Amino acid sequence: MKLVAKRLDVVEPSPTLAITAKANQLKASGLDVVGFGAGEPDFDTPNHIKEAAKKAMDQGKTKYTPVSGTVSLKDAIIKKFETENGLKYEKNQIIVGTGGKQVLYNFFMATLNPGDEVIIPAPYWVSYADIVRLAEGTPVIVATDISSGFKITAEQLEKAITPKTKVFIFNSPSNPTGAAYTRSDVEALVKVLEPKDIITVSDDIYEKIIYDGLEFVNPAMISAKMKEKTFVINGVSKAYSMTGWRIGYGAGNAEIVKNMDTMQGQSTSNASSISQAAAEAALTGDQTPVAEMLKAFDKRRKLIVGLLREIPGVECRMPEGAFYAFPYMTGVYEMPGFKKLLAETKETSYSKLFCDVLLEKYNVAAVPGIAFGDDKAIRLSYALGEKDIEKGVSRIKQMVEDLQK
Repeated sequence: MKLVAKRLDVVEPSPTLAITAKANQLKASGLDVVGFGAGEPDFDTPNHIKEAAKKAMDQGKTKYTPVSGTVSLKDAIIKKFETENGLKYEKNQIIVGTGGKQVLYNFFMATLNPGDEVIIPAPYWVSYADIVRLAEGTPVIVATDISSGFKITAEQLEKAITPKTKVFIFNSPSNPTGAAYTRSDVEALVKVLEPKDIITVSDDIYEKIIYDGLEFVNPAMISAKMKEKTFVINGVSKAYSMTGWRIGYGAGNAEIVKNMDTMQGQSTSNASSISQAAAEAALTGDQTPVAEMLKAFDKRRKLIVGLLREIPGVECRMPEGAFYAFPYMTGVYEMPGFKKLLAETKETSYSKLFCDVLLEKYNVAAVPGIAFGDDKAIRLSYALGEKDIEKGVSRIKQMVEDLQK
C-alpha cells in the first residue's frame, strides 16, 4: 500500500521553513547562528493590537465566526481598500483566511482546472509554483534578472501568454528580490492584460514596506476594467509584525470568493476569532508602529547592501521594498575554492551548496536562490538587528575570502 498521495510527487517542503528550523536547532544546541532565513519582522506585535485580542477574549468572542470572516473585519478591510488603494468592494467580494498563503491556495483550488497555465515571474516566492501544481495547474516561469531590476516586461508577458493561460501572478514589492514596480511599469503590463481573458492575482503582502517615497501600485488600481479581472491578496503578517496570528485576506470577483468560501468551509473553516479581532485593530488603529518598523528596515537594507557590495564576487541590487537582499554570487561561484567544493560533492545547485556550507561551517542561515527560481543568488532577510546583520555578513565575507584561496 502506498501511503503518500500522488499529488505530493509534484511539490517539496518549503525550503525557507526548513532552513529556519535547522538554524533554530543549531541555536538550541548552543551555536551562535545568525539567521537570515526567516521572512518575518523581528519586532513585537504593537500593543494596541494585542490589547484588542485580550479584549475580544474577555468579551467571549471565542466562538466560530462566518467562514469568510467577521462582518466587522470585512468592513475594516473594505475601508482599507477604499481609503488606501481607491478600490471599492462589497462584503461578498471579501474573504478572510488563515494567512495570505491559505487565501492564495484557496484561490487556485477554486479557479484552476487541469492544464490551466499560470504565468509566474521569477525569482518568485517559493510556494507559488507548488500551490499551482497542487491545484493541477501548470506553472509557466518567466525569468527576470538583476539587469532588468527583477521585473517582468510587457514584452515578456505578452510572449508567455497562450490559449491555456488563466492566471498571471503579480507580486510587488517582491519576495525574494525586494523589487517594486512603478506606476508606469504596471500600466505597461495592464496594456497587455486588459484585453485578455486572464485573471491577475496581485500579492500585496509587502504593500506597506516600500522605500524612498515610492508609490505602491497594483494592477487593480490602474483601471475599473482591470479591477474586475484582478484578485487582490493581502494580510497583516508583514506590515504589523503579526506572522503568528495567521490572518490574510482577499478581494475580487464575488463568484470566486463564494467558491473559495466553499473550499475553506471544507478545510479549516474560519480563521481564529481572536486573531480576526486583532487584525481589525491593526487595520483601523494607530499606524505609527508601521512607520517606525519601515524606518528601521530602511536603515537595515542600506547597511546590508553596503556590506555585501564590499565582498569580492558579490553583486547586490538595492531593494525598493520588503525586507530581503538578493545578492548575485556568480563571481564567488568562479572562485577556486568553490570549484573545489563542487568537485567534492554531487550537489548540482550552486546556491544550495553555498548555503549548506555557509550554515554548516560559518553558522549563517541563508536561503539558496534556486528555491526562488534563480540559482545565481541567495536570499538574506534583514529582519534582524544591525549587530546581527554586521556579524552575519562578516561571516559570509570570511567564507568568500576562504573560497578565493
